[in-house]
Amino acid sequence: MSVRPSLAIIAGAIVSGAIAAAGARLSDEGFVERLAEKAEAAITEAGGRGVTADFTNGMGSPTRHPLLSGGEQLDEGTRDKIAKSVAAIPGVGGISWADGTLLAEAGDIPISPLHCQDDVNALLRARTIRFEEGSSAIDPASGELLDEVAAALRPCLGSIISITGHTDASGPEPGNLALSRERAESVRLALMNRGIPADGLRADGVGSKEPVEGLLPEDPANRRIDFAVVATTPLQPTPVDTPGPR
Repeated sequence: MSVRPSLAIIAGAIVSGAIAAAGARLSDEGFVERLAEKAEAAITEAGGRGVTADFTNGMGSPTRHPLLSGGEQLDEGTRDKIAKSVAAIPGVGGISWADGTLLAEAGDIPISPLHCQDDVNALLRARTIRFEEGSSAIDPASGELLDEVAAALRPCLGSIISITGHTDASGPEPGNLALSRERAESVRLALMNRGIPADGLRADGVGSKEPVEGLLPEDPANRRIDFAVVATTPLQPTPVDTPGPR
């Protein structure tokens, strides 16, 4: 029996969507597992014996906003130190204590990018999203970094996230401008494939006109992708708390 092309296309789209969603979840789980390992080390160093950090939400899905529990015998100063040590880990969002308040009081916490901007900057400080030479094709080796960038941006869903491509000045500027735009668009598509909604992503390129401060325009280190959270409308404020009342 033949299958109508339209039905085959629809079925293929459904399967592709399911695969993309599953891939995004798996990448989130790997990223959060690494956060949990770092949090465990930070808690131990802060003197938090008996304290654990749970990086899953109420539905069992991975989250960057851990819930701290245990350590009821600890004084408030130690609890504060533990909370701030975990919050300082790049990639960790707002945190709370299981025996304290879970939400900020209205007006107490300014609506900010919930660590998103700082988290992405921290990820890109030591690593770079790489592309094939003279191309907008993303180097497969950058896949893990893009997974982590997507996870860091996820708490900012509902915001406008700007993706800007940059080049060095080693070639004609019209070509540099086109390449920077194409690379920014490639990153936008990669983030969409990792579950970041298209309507919140804006991609553009500026060629070589904005070199890194202190670098010559011809320096290859100017080839980069920058992210900016232009506007933030979080679904729910989540504080990095000083220890909540018990």
